[in-house]
Amino acid sequence: MQMKFDDIYQFFQDPPPNYLNKELAVCYVLSVLLQGESYGTQLIQQLERDYPTYRLSDTVLYSALKFLEETGAISGYWKKVEGRGRPRRMYQIRQEWREQAQELAGFWRSYMTKASRAI
Repeated sequence: MQMKFDDIYQFFQDPPPNYLNKELAVCYVLSVLLQGESYGTQLIQQLERDYPTYRLSDTVLYSALKFLEETGAISGYWKKVEGRGRPRRMYQIRQEWREQAQELAGFWRSYMTKASRAI
């Protein structure tokens, strides 16, 4: 298939989403959890709402959450949500990690600031 100028215009009118890698996902998750506890689906939905051109795959998200939990940066627990079927795994930053979480969340904010300037 041969490219046309219409293809270029279409690309910029409706650009494909940018998927976060694991490093960005870790920093993004920490930036959200600094504001309060959350669960996986909510993290994905919030990213899409706050940063419409970005996406986070389940695989990368749960890999990042597993890394953060195994390193002791966050803790997770099961919570039954009213009106929902099965319990959700809620995540929160451990108190002793708040300072480092602030630093890593700063990487996310800085990355997004640079990304928005590049447009």
